[in-house]
Amino acid sequence: MSPHSRHVSVRIDRDAADVYAYAADPSHLPAWAAGLTGQPLERVGDRWVTESPMGRIEIRFAAPNPYGVLDHDVTLPSGEVVHNPLRVIRDGDGCEVVFTVRRQPRESDEQFAADAAAVLADLTTLKRLLEG
Repeated sequence: MSPHSRHVSVRIDRDAADVYAYAADPSHLPAWAAGLTGQPLERVGDRWVTESPMGRIEIRFAAPNPYGVLDHDVTLPSGEVVHNPLRVIRDGDGCEVVFTVRRQPRESDEQFAADAAAVLADLTTLKRLLEG
């Protein structure tokens, strides 16, 4: 069985503050998160609501902060909440964006690998958009 977490990252050749500002804006998610592509996000109080391939989901983001923390909790249609650690880490003139993929209960090795691959694809899209 695979480990419970896998850190997936990309280096982006752009200032960490710029990357954080872009990625912290939920309205930009459909541009780089494949599961939300083409789906509008609606703000409801301190969370965002949208349709996903799984159904209606809610996303609650970490408060703006100077540390590059972009953690977010996703409430699935089942009511289950998935915590997603995400960081923008300064690295010289650029930065590294690190997403910790957590293995979900009853998830096979293949499903866990597919989740990590999907996150890498999303982070690669973010890199392409910001390095433009």
